Amino acid sequence: MSDNVVGTDTPPFADIVNGALEFTIPAAHRMGVKALEVRPGFAATSVPAEGNGNHFGVIYAGVLFTVAEILGGAIAVASFDNSAYYPLVKDLQIFFRKPAKTDVRAEATLSEDEIARITEEAAANGKSDFTLKSVVTDTNGVVVAETVGLYQLRAHGK
Repeated sequence: MSDNVVGTDTPPFADIVNGALEFTIPAAHRMGVKALEVRPGFAATSVPAEGNGNHFGVIYAGVLFTVAEILGGAIAVASFDNSAYYPLVKDLQIFFRKPAKTDVRAEATLSEDEIARITEEAAANGKSDFTLKSVVTDTNGVVVAETVGLYQLRAHGK
C-alpha cells in the first residue's frame, strides 16, 4: 500500500523524499536518514545508531537534530504544492531528553486546519510560517529528544 491515493502513478511520498535526500541534503543521506512514512499532515523518519555514535557510545546530538529537522521538508512534500512552494527552516529548538543508544524514529504532524491555513496564507502572501513539533524515540519507545521548529512555506521565486 502506498502513501498516495490508490490507482495513481505517483510514487509514494516517502520514496520521493528518500530519492531526493541524496542530492538535496547529502549529509543527512550519509547519516542514513530515511523517510519511513510521509502523507499529508504526517511524516516519520529514522536514522540508525550504527555509524552515528559519539565519544561516549550514544547517537551524536547533531544526528538527532537532523532526523527531526528533515520532517519539515518531508511533511511539506506531501501537504503542499511542490511545483509552487518550497519549505525552509527558520528556527529549530531541540530538547534532549535521554541518551539514544539504538536506532531512532522521529515523527511530526500538521492538522488539516493548519495545512489549509498555511496554503491560503502562502497563496495570498507568497509565504507562510508554521510551527512543527516532533518527538524522537528509540526502538524501545523512550523519548530521546523533542523539537519545536519554525518553518516557512515560500513561493518559488520569492
